[in-house]
Amino acid sequence: MPKQQLDSLDLSILTMLSDNARKPYLEISRECGVSGAAVHQRIQRLTSNGVILRSQCVIDPSALGYDTCAFVGIILNSPEQHEAIVEHFSEIPEVVECYYTSGRYDLLIKVYARNNQHLLQLLLDLQKLGGTRTETIVSFRQVFERQSPVLQAIKEVSR
Repeated sequence: MPKQQLDSLDLSILTMLSDNARKPYLEISRECGVSGAAVHQRIQRLTSNGVILRSQCVIDPSALGYDTCAFVGIILNSPEQHEAIVEHFSEIPEVVECYYTSGRYDLLIKVYARNNQHLLQLLLDLQKLGGTRTETIVSFRQVFERQSPVLQAIKEVSR
């Protein structure tokens, strides 16, 4: 996707929505000094241009009993396996992210499990796919998470 031309109003809206995707358009319009209709139109344009991909409700996995988070590097023996493996991962609810990568791993997945035993069972199931090796990194705690660097983009527009 080509880089979108964003002005300071677009970036202000994106900053507010990245902090709180449920922030009312009227509140955004007041803080930006424009009409609610202008904010609505901007958000519609940002969405149709693919700048805003989605809004989501973020749920704490541990609140649902998923206390173990792990990143699993997948090494495939054959490149022909990529599509079938990715399709298989997309059907496993505990696999919440999947990336094609360069370097040591062909794929990197993020997995939530109820506990270490559940994680072990998931890993054993992955190894049944055949022709794959895995390396697992268990996360003890997420230190921070953030959206795309909207504030950095604002600084660049201001220059």
